Amino acid sequence: MTTTAGSPALDSILGQIHAEVTDGRATARPRVDGEMVDLDGRRFYRITGYDRMPPFFMTIVSSSDVWLFISSTGGLTAGRVDAENALFPYYTDDKVAESAGRTGGLTRMHVTPAGGAGTHWHPFAEVRPGDPAVERTLYKDVLGTALVFEETRPDVGLRLRVTWESSARYGVVRGCELASMGDRTCEVELLDGLVNILPAGTSQQVQNELSNLLDAYKRSELDPETGLGLFHLNASLTDLAEPSESLRTNVAWQVGLDGATHLLSTRRLGAFPAAATDELEVRGERGAYLLRTRLALAPGERRTWRIAADVDHDAAAVVALKTRLGDPTAIAADLEADIARTREDLTA
Repeated sequence: MTTTAGSPALDSILGQIHAEVTDGRATARPRVDGEMVDLDGRRFYRITGYDRMPPFFMTIVSSSDVWLFISSTGGLTAGRVDAENALFPYYTDDKVAESAGRTGGLTRMHVTPAGGAGTHWHPFAEVRPGDPAVERTLYKDVLGTALVFEETRPDVGLRLRVTWESSARYGVVRGCELASMGDRTCEVELLDGLVNILPAGTSQQVQNELSNLLDAYKRSELDPETGLGLFHLNASLTDLAEPSESLRTNVAWQVGLDGATHLLSTRRLGAFPAAATDELEVRGERGAYLLRTRLALAPGERRTWRIAADVDHDAAAVVALKTRLGDPTAIAADLEADIARTREDLTA
C-alpha cells in the first residue's frame, strides 16, 4: 500500500501516535504533528517528528514519464517510464525502506563553529543513544510533486533541507539548502550526492537475479570539464561468444557547488573529511555521484545546490548535455524553469 502525506492511512497513523502522547504512553517522546503550511510560496502538508512514526511509502507525482517512490526513511527508487528504465534499483516497499543511506541521497558533514571543536553530522541517519539531538520534519506539496526532508542540529546551529522533484527534461532532481540558524560563523566540510546509481540498460530481472554479475560490468566515468557523471555497462550482459556493446548511459550532474571534487564511488567515505581528488573512472563497483567541498556559512547565510540525474542517454544526448553544462548559469536557470513547468502542467 502506498501512503502519502495527507492520506487517510497516514492520518490514521498520526491519530494513533497522538493518542499515545495523550494517554501518557509516549510522554518522553517529542510530539508528532501534521498541519498545512506555506513553504517558499507554496502550500505543503508538514509532519513534525515524522521519523518517530513507522516507515511509510510515498510517491512523487509528475506530468512527465519520470517516476519516483520514496520511503520516509530516505530510501528510494526512481526512473522513467517503467522498472526497465530505473535510475536506482526497483525494489519492494520494505527493501526500499531498508536501503536508506545505501541507495538514493547521502549527506555527510564535518562542522566546525568559530572558536569551537569540530563535530560530525550525518543527516537523516538512524539516531543512536548518545547522538546529539536533531529535529526532523517532512513536507509534501499539495500537488504531490515535491517532497522535502528537513533536519536541524541545534547544537551546531545548522538546518539541512533536501527536496526531491522531477523535471520532464532533466529527470530526477535533488535540491539541497544548508542554512545557518546560529549566531556564529562555521566551516563545513561537505560530502553530498547520490549513491547506488544504476548503469543504463539494467532490466528489472538483472537487478534482482544477477546483481553481483551486474556490479562486475558497471563502469562510471567523469567528464572533468563539466562535472558530468556517466554510468553505463562495459558491455551488455550476455553468455554468447560475440561482441555486445553497451552504447547508452545514465547521467548525473550538479549546479551550485563550484569547484567541488567529484567522487564516483563510496570507497572514500571512511576517509571523510580528508581531502580528496576527482575520481575520473571506476569499474566493477556501484556507481555514485558525490560532491566534496568546503563551505563557510555566516550567521543567517544559506547555500543551495541541485543534482539532476537521468536515464538512457545516447552519444548525441550526452554531447548536447555537455554543451549546456558549459554555461552553468544558463542550465541552472533552465533546470529551475523546467521543474516549475513540469509541476504546472498538472494544473493545466
